[in-house]
Amino acid sequence: MTIALQIVATGALVGVAASLVGTFLLLRGRSLASDAIGHAIVLGIVLVWLATGATSGPLQLLGAATAGVATVWIADALGRTRRVADDAAIGLTFPALFALGVLLLNVYARDVHIDAHTVLLGEIGFVWLDTVPILGVAVPDALVGLTVVTLVNLAFVTTFFKELEVGTFDPALATAFGFAPGALGGALLALTSVTAVASFDAVGVVLFVAFTIVPAATGYLLVDRLSRILVLAAAVAVASSVLGYLAATAADVSIGGGMAAATGVFFALALAFGPRYGLLAQRIRRRSERDANENRALAVHLYQHAGTPDAGEENVVGALRDHLRWSEGKARDVVARSLDAGWIDRDGERLALTDRGRAAAREILHPGAARRAAPAGS
Repeated sequence: MTIALQIVATGALVGVAASLVGTFLLLRGRSLASDAIGHAIVLGIVLVWLATGATSGPLQLLGAATAGVATVWIADALGRTRRVADDAAIGLTFPALFALGVLLLNVYARDVHIDAHTVLLGEIGFVWLDTVPILGVAVPDALVGLTVVTLVNLAFVTTFFKELEVGTFDPALATAFGFAPGALGGALLALTSVTAVASFDAVGVVLFVAFTIVPAATGYLLVDRLSRILVLAAAVAVASSVLGYLAATAADVSIGGGMAAATGVFFALALAFGPRYGLLAQRIRRRSERDANENRALAVHLYQHAGTPDAGEENVVGALRDHLRWSEGKARDVVARSLDAGWIDRDGERLALTDRGRAAAREILHPGAARRAAPAGS
């Protein structure tokens, strides 16, 4: 396995493992929990080292994961006091615990290989230095650990998919069905903590948070079904790892930073060009709705003055500028669209509704009247 493949595979596994749990955090409005957990594990790592002397292994994993879950629990307890908002509670809790971890690190663990800078940014480019032999092949430690975490997260999501889905969108219904949404939510946070611990040595907290939230947010902008969001988020994470690595090595910059930036590029593209929720699609939809409303306004105007003594003055193109206060260009565009739609006929400056236009105007002014008047079966 080449070094490049080891690095990209590590980033991809972080992305898949993080996006599996991050999708549910995002949909539950708990995106900040990943940031809180990612920072608070520093305190867990330091406390475990002070208690046991271990700098790695199961005890460190357990201690860091516990610190992450405890951070969210403290933030939830603070939020339940109703003295601060939920997001403020998280914002108050994790900086305090992270700062405490850094202080303990500086006071008691200066000579230990636990570096706050590494925790934040990681160094995915060096994952190939620490390896274990598997079937005669040297495999990075991080890759092995992340493979296990990814499989655990995948098993959890697939096993409890229905319960997680109902608990995410309707916790009351999940409780009524006996799905224990609170327990599953706790398990989700625990897995998020474990994923953070497994990730931070290789990619750091920043890339972990990026992989937890950004691919899920990208998928959320592109598709509606939960299963598709999960698949798309994982695909975005893998693609970000590949493209981020290629861009970072070409520009000779941080590989982790390149991967995180790649997730942002995918999100920006989805935000701009998403077929349903993208900014361009929304702009086109608003433009279409505005055009339709202008066509309706013209139809109602012509309908109300048709057959009246002032029809010759009102149902002409010039009246649209004077009476509807439309500019000449806007009046010309609305008339052209209404002609194309078959709503009006034009004879010089005079405008008249077609049968289709009259039906549209009646439906606007008297909703449902036209349908009630229509013979049954027509």
